[in-house]
Amino acid sequence: MAHDHDHPHDEHEHSHDHPNSDAPWKHNGVRVIPGNQLDGNVPSTPGMDRKAAINFARVGAQKLWAGTVTIHANAKTGAHHHGHLESVIYVVKGRARMRWGDQLEFTAEAGPGDFIYVPPYVPHQEINASPTEVLECVLCRSDGQAVAVNLDIEPVEKPETVLWVDPTHPTGGV
Repeated sequence: MAHDHDHPHDEHEHSHDHPNSDAPWKHNGVRVIPGNQLDGNVPSTPGMDRKAAINFARVGAQKLWAGTVTIHANAKTGAHHHGHLESVIYVVKGRARMRWGDQLEFTAEAGPGDFIYVPPYVPHQEINASPTEVLECVLCRSDGQAVAVNLDIEPVEKPETVLWVDPTHPTGGV
């Protein structure tokens, strides 16, 4: 049989390997997680509601955690950092205030459509800047493992005994 050059993607000309090449792409390819099917079975915290969308348990993610966070009016964490993890926060609704630095001396605010990047090991405090409106965010982290280190820094804005407990605040951010 003559070689058919009109079909360059024939199996015998496919030269590179795919991981799990015997796996059916239909079930092991792209995954869509509908917004109404997020996993709320994550540790809860007074003042905050979290839902996981992308993690190891849901989709097999090896290097990411993503989900939503709804932060009640006036809620705020204590000073903490997330070790080697990088975090990205996208503000959907409301007003976020971030404080960071050795004494939490730097501050910035973000509103709907804004992205916030928190580098590894940076001491910070997350705050809902509104006294009346909820803060809705999408949160992505560079690892699914839980890393949170609470720091003994007197925050400029004192938390009202709101503990944040989630995959990256396993013992709670005071």
